[in-house]
Amino acid sequence: MAESASGFGDGTRCVHGGHGDSRPGAPLAPGPVFAAPYHLGDPGADFYGRAGNPSWRALETAIGELDGGECVLLPSGMAAISTVLRALLRPGDGLLVPSDGYYATRQFVHEELAGLDLRVREVPTPGPWTDELFDGVRLVLLETPSNPGLDVCDIAELATRAHRAGALLAVDNTTATPLGQRPLELGADLSLASDTKALTGHSDVLLGHVSTADAELAARLRRARTLSGSIPGPFETWLAHRSLGTLDLRLARQAENAAALVEALRGHPAVRGLRWPGSPQDPAHEAARAQMRRWGGVFRFELADAAAVEEFVRRSSLVVAATSFGGLHSTVDRRAQWGDPVPPGFVRFSAGCEDRADLVSDVLAALG
Repeated sequence: MAESASGFGDGTRCVHGGHGDSRPGAPLAPGPVFAAPYHLGDPGADFYGRAGNPSWRALETAIGELDGGECVLLPSGMAAISTVLRALLRPGDGLLVPSDGYYATRQFVHEELAGLDLRVREVPTPGPWTDELFDGVRLVLLETPSNPGLDVCDIAELATRAHRAGALLAVDNTTATPLGQRPLELGADLSLASDTKALTGHSDVLLGHVSTADAELAARLRRARTLSGSIPGPFETWLAHRSLGTLDLRLARQAENAAALVEALRGHPAVRGLRWPGSPQDPAHEAARAQMRRWGGVFRFELADAAAVEEFVRRSSLVVAATSFGGLHSTVDRRAQWGDPVPPGFVRFSAGCEDRADLVSDVLAALG
């Protein structure tokens, strides 16, 4: 297991991150703070719940250490994306977004930001990334591995090219998680994620975050959060912090299950288009291995059509249909139903934390 600059490994940082108060009598795991107003006093102290909360800061400390920067917590992954876009873009700016990434990001850009007259260019994650794409661009938004296709691009190279063109580079790191990939160390200006997925991992919290090594950028994002009122709830924040402690364990089990399922499905007559960056046979494997620290539990494949996916779910005892990923339960999501440009039988499979033998047996039986 790779270690951080502090010398502690992933599991230790997940368990101990943000729990800094070791005074005798202090709770081992502090509870959520629900205050709206605070007693006024020292400059810099909390004064109003929309501007600051100790529960936020505890989790931000933990996630920021994993990401390698300052973390700004938001109430969802889309809140993280929309806050970055609204805070950084001005009318007429150029923007690069992935054409094969999360569909709601493109919807937000084209519908909610239409009044900015942005010059939007959509690029597939694997490219081609021509020099002309970067001309006049203010922000480059990547998603690698992409959702749902799981393609990969070179973060370090694209960060260098973006900076050369005077642009900032942000990476949606939801699929990889901070344990799987550290975009800030690869040159990205911002790393953001939907923490609803693997980071919290129990399918019971909506949350997101943005991390940056640039203190000025972090301050701008916090101010945007305060002014917009797009703030996370203290209870949700506390639940997420509690869940973060097992991220290392959950991710390891999910990756083991994904590897076993991919191996079992390879060559299966009902399955085509099988992709998982962790597989040496995957076309994105070498690029992913160069920048990722470990693998996750999400892979993809195609069945014959929508009816075949429905029948697969019906026959399975362990796999359920759900539109999130990274949780304890194994799920499939037929992505065409949400508007992704994929075949009707395309599924994103999120391997959960079930016993490996049980899961492989169930999936093979459900396929018939």
